[in-house]
Amino acid sequence: MLRPRVIPCLLIHQGGLVKTQKFGSPKYVGDPINAVKIFNEKESDELMVIDIDATTNGAEPDYDLIAKLAAECRMPLCYGGGIKTAAQASRIIDLGVEKVALSSAVIANPNLIGEISGSIGSQSVVIVADVQKKKGIFSNGYQVVTHNATQVHKVDIFALAKTVEEHGAGELVINSVDLDGMMTGYDLELSKKIKEQMHIPVTFLGGAGSMPDLEKLVQECGVVGVAAGSLFVFKGKYRAVLISYPTKQEKANLSKQVSI
Repeated sequence: MLRPRVIPCLLIHQGGLVKTQKFGSPKYVGDPINAVKIFNEKESDELMVIDIDATTNGAEPDYDLIAKLAAECRMPLCYGGGIKTAAQASRIIDLGVEKVALSSAVIANPNLIGEISGSIGSQSVVIVADVQKKKGIFSNGYQVVTHNATQVHKVDIFALAKTVEEHGAGELVINSVDLDGMMTGYDLELSKKIKEQMHIPVTFLGGAGSMPDLEKLVQECGVVGVAAGSLFVFKGKYRAVLISYPTKQEKANLSKQVSI
């Protein structure tokens, strides 16, 4: 039986592991290699690592760090940050990474998805869409943002979701800017609407603060990827740094929430 994938998301800033709130105020929480070792021990389903500096700074992917992560990681690894070409994506896959995550580059040029899929296979191409609620008294709906939420794009999130699917992406990640690091639960309304229109796997990120939050998402959407950052890094109301991951029993209970 298919079951939800539980995916920790790690953010890299200036070479260290950080956590943010609403894409701002990065807080150092440790060494990324050490974090990977811990998630290995906890038998994580998958791991997503995003370099939040690369795209904003116009930098190349950090191949040295990627190689170290891939060598240490005993689970499927998805890496994003600074990837703009099929050649870069291929190099990352050759280092031992299973998936590459793309964002701003494919919003500017959706045809890039097909180019990269043709090079490494669609199953290895993940599109990350950062979304936030439109601001203003009379505004409603969502807007797509990039470059750590500093650039707003006019593209509709639902149209973007269909576009990336049609161009050959293997997976879509919807990342909520408003809920990033808040630990108050996922945006269930948006998640359900996105999931209903997609035929490729969809993962939702942003807002998880407890196992019940993950369970509610699965109840609403069925088999999806449930990704989280703060939930797996912080412990308690004072946000002490303590890496964790659901137990086998908790994951079994999560699978029971699937309603499709």
